[in-house]
Amino acid sequence: MSTLNRKTLITGAAGGLGKSLALAFAPTASPLVLSARRLDQLTDLAADLGAETIAADMEDRGQVAELAHSAADVDIAILNAALPASGDILEYDVAQIDRAIEVNLRAQIVLARLLAESMASRGSGHIVFISSLSGKAASAGTTLYSATKFGVRGASLAMRQDLAPRGVGVSVICPGFVSDAGMFADTGAKLPTGFGTVTPEKVAAATLRAVEKNLAEVDVAPIALRLGAAMAQISPALYARATSKAGGRKLSDHMAEQQRHKR
Repeated sequence: MSTLNRKTLITGAAGGLGKSLALAFAPTASPLVLSARRLDQLTDLAADLGAETIAADMEDRGQVAELAHSAADVDIAILNAALPASGDILEYDVAQIDRAIEVNLRAQIVLARLLAESMASRGSGHIVFISSLSGKAASAGTTLYSATKFGVRGASLAMRQDLAPRGVGVSVICPGFVSDAGMFADTGAKLPTGFGTVTPEKVAAATLRAVEKNLAEVDVAPIALRLGAAMAQISPALYARATSKAGGRKLSDHMAEQQRHKR
């Protein structure tokens, strides 16, 4: 659908890909609505873009419902909020598991379902889920992150079929490692030889294209990572051996240690 003069909501707008997504949609959105856990995190960005803001903590079910109510008239929803959720599964207690699933999966599906209802009643709208290549390829040290991103991807592809007859599009974006901003960049990790990154601007541009062309799924990563994700879906055992040999465990351990405080 055209993004011109469409009311557009972006969750998780304060960090990671949020700023790049906001900048990509701001020129055509009318109005642009930015959401984050704390409004003070959005002050400068919202002022620069003339955007509205709504505070919502994805861990709080009441706030998720209130966000859906406050933004019920949006035409486009970009569901970007998420936690890193990286690390060996035995390092997580049950409360941390619950929090990762609540924020990364349940909140996304519930928010999409609530916003989709009003979109369907109007016969128009588009929802974008931000997943990850980890939603296609599971690696050591990514049990919770992969579980939630596989879930987000599956929900998106199925929801797309549910909502298409009602005039509502659904897309899922699957980035690889993103430079300069976001979960990977925040850890300062160095990738093994042969791996590569994409910029947050490229992910945002892919998201904009997905809405405009009503694309089901867009992978945003160098060819080597996209081929690896394809391998993982065909032969998970072969993919596990390849990533282990390439130093995947060392990378995931480093990222988990840097993100431990966000569990």
